[in-house]
Amino acid sequence: MSSYRSLRVAVVGAGPAGIYAADILSKTIPDVSIDLLERLPAPFGLVRYGVAPDHPRIKQIMVALHQVLERGDIRLLANVDYGVDLKLEDLRQFYDAVIFSTGAVRDAALSIPGIDLPESFGAADFVSWYDGHPDVPRTWPLEAREVAVLGAGNVALDVARMLAKHADDLLPTEIPANVYQGLQASPVTDVHIFARRGPAQVKFSPLELREMGRVPDVDVIVYPEDFDFDKGSMAAIHSSNQTKQVVKTLTDWTLKEPGDMTASRRIHVHLLHRPAQVLGEDGHVVGLRTERTALNGDGTVSGTGVFHVWPVQAVYHAVGYFGSPLVDIPFDDLLGVIPNREGRVIDVDGELVPGVYATGWIKRGPIGLIGHTKSDATETVRHLAQDAAEADGGALRTATEPAPEAVLEFLEARGVPFVRWSGWELLDAHERSLGEAVGRARIKVVPRDEMTMIARGERSAPAAS
Repeated sequence: MSSYRSLRVAVVGAGPAGIYAADILSKTIPDVSIDLLERLPAPFGLVRYGVAPDHPRIKQIMVALHQVLERGDIRLLANVDYGVDLKLEDLRQFYDAVIFSTGAVRDAALSIPGIDLPESFGAADFVSWYDGHPDVPRTWPLEAREVAVLGAGNVALDVARMLAKHADDLLPTEIPANVYQGLQASPVTDVHIFARRGPAQVKFSPLELREMGRVPDVDVIVYPEDFDFDKGSMAAIHSSNQTKQVVKTLTDWTLKEPGDMTASRRIHVHLLHRPAQVLGEDGHVVGLRTERTALNGDGTVSGTGVFHVWPVQAVYHAVGYFGSPLVDIPFDDLLGVIPNREGRVIDVDGELVPGVYATGWIKRGPIGLIGHTKSDATETVRHLAQDAAEADGGALRTATEPAPEAVLEFLEARGVPFVRWSGWELLDAHERSLGEAVGRARIKVVPRDEMTMIARGERSAPAAS
């Protein structure tokens, strides 16, 4: 690339991974020009749409992300859907390099009989509903008294807690009105969490687990017969303070006396139970069949051939997230990621795709916390910077229309109602004003068209959605 102009880079996806990548890029390459493209009218990805509304501490991450974007050196273009509003060949007109940070928002598959019954749900879809995601239905069928949640991670805890918690206890949060109404009408009394391994192998964080034990009028029940420790378990406990804390919390719950259980709702934690089948009758969920497992000595488990049937009327599977393929970009259907070599995207032959990079969960899979996301972005940006320094050798594709205004003219010509940072500030202020009117920090606007019109200053929504 000639030295007379800035390097032009597009980052596709304005969640934490994309914002961190843009921030690190802005500090790594002098005079770089960065556009952050986001398919939704609002930035922040899973921090806005993947964290339970009663987790304000986690949502403080949004404050740090907000500070990055409000600096003004990274241009936000939200409500721009890659693969619909523009494709890779379009991006290459305007940018020398593209970083994809589109994350993983689909539920990973769980292949057991009956999983496709109507009352069997993916946790990711439920999280999107209670977080007011504009692309999911506004209603949710909350008709079960007894519910099974399959999984041993924090998403499973979030789902169980949100199902069991009384709706009125969520009113101080930013929960949308339609979600509050749905949860308020729920007849649920018992939520059962099933994990196929033992107490030392679950992936709950200590903080999330303890929070579940502090939900008003909800008892947490853990069964002593579900406790077992092998050599691998003891090694895990001794090597990890987090594992030690999780095991202690679960152990303390096994010591509760039956007389202490007085709440109107209960969360049951079942360890060493492998989901084997969702049971149906007349096309509806009526139960869950699990197989008792036994630890093998190294922390893994095997089936024992002993089965249990649990009466439930709904099942939520929270066994992980999975990436989605992108138009014109290589995709690994087995792992749910964009194939890459330390962030440099590669094709089916293992050859580098010039000027195309990946970061975050779409790069490495849905594992790791915020710290991993930052180091991940640093690795990708380092390679992009190296390629930019050698751009004359073909490592990047030089943009044919690099002027920053060119992509705006392209989007306007296509009738794309894109949202700038100033537009997000309008929507942010509107949501805060809705919350302030009723003593809450924020009430989300849910319908996408309302979000877009408010952000573009075309009209204000008359009331909370």
